[in-house]
Amino acid sequence: MYDLSSVLDFEELRDVQPGSSILLSGPAMSGKQRLAYDILTNGARDGEGAVVVSTNDSARNIAQVFQDEVPELSDSQLGVVDCRGEGGVEADALDGTFVHQVSSPGDLTGIGIGITKAIEGLHTAGRTRGRLALVSLSTMLTYTDKKTVFKFCHVLSSRLDTADYIGVFTIDSGAHDSQTLQVIKQAFDGLIEVREAEAGGREARVLGLASEPTAWKRL
Repeated sequence: MYDLSSVLDFEELRDVQPGSSILLSGPAMSGKQRLAYDILTNGARDGEGAVVVSTNDSARNIAQVFQDEVPELSDSQLGVVDCRGEGGVEADALDGTFVHQVSSPGDLTGIGIGITKAIEGLHTAGRTRGRLALVSLSTMLTYTDKKTVFKFCHVLSSRLDTADYIGVFTIDSGAHDSQTLQVIKQAFDGLIEVREAEAGGREARVLGLASEPTAWKRL
């Protein structure tokens, strides 16, 4: 089981099944990327592997975030699939971090290959448990249609299940129509919604990991 409750204090996140995929949905600038990174760095402190699929942040920046948050991070503990299409970093060029460059956020085949290589590399290094964060599905949806992204998420969920990893995928809830969001949600085992609270700050709730949605709780 994976315990995510130290990042988001919900009982429903205390025992998350290996192989689970969770959608992290919220408006722009609501801290979804930070929460996804926190979920991965929290596991990395316990020796788990971490794979980040990024459409907007460079591999070098991601590696720096993880090294700052987890000073004891091993060279063989982090993999980054950089989908920005800007190149510039060769594989294994960042202090042992596995880096796979993909030509664009719409190259889902290339992204899938990169994820498989990253998980295999971490597994070979002894990381039999791990967490994956994909930031973000909204960027992918600007390059391809919702059905293609749904199939990609479904296939990736099976891959995470085989590896006993868990996955967290972010999406900008304000950037898509309700039909698109409903299609994408069906590919996931659970949903974490984040929103701005009326009194300021943020609040979240969890859906799909228990029989009933949780109440909104301030973060």
